[in-house]
Amino acid sequence: MTTGFPPEGEFARLIGRYTHTQSKGMTMGIEDLVNQGKDFLDQNKDKIGEALKSEQAEGVSDGALDAAADFVKKVAPADAHATVDDVRDNVDKSIGNE
Repeated sequence: MTTGFPPEGEFARLIGRYTHTQSKGMTMGIEDLVNQGKDFLDQNKDKIGEALKSEQAEGVSDGALDAAADFVKKVAPADAHATVDDVRDNVDKSIGNE
C-alpha cells in the first residue's frame, strides 16, 4: 500500500538534512552579523568613545538607568534599594559626561 509519504527512515533523513542546513545557514548568518559588528566597532572606536561621553548620551543613559533602577526597586526587597542605587551610580559614571 502506497501512502504518498517516503518510508520512515527516508523521511527522518530528509528532515535531518533540512534542519541541519537551516541551522547551519542561520549560524553562518549570525556569525556574519557578529563579524560585521566587530569590524564596525574596530573602525569607529574613537567616534563611539566620544559619543558615549557626550551630553546626549548622559541624558539618555540617566533616563535608562533611572528606569532600570526603579524597576529593580519594585521587585527587590527594600533593604536592597541602597545597593541598586550604588550600582546605578557606578554605571552612570562610565557613560556620558557627568
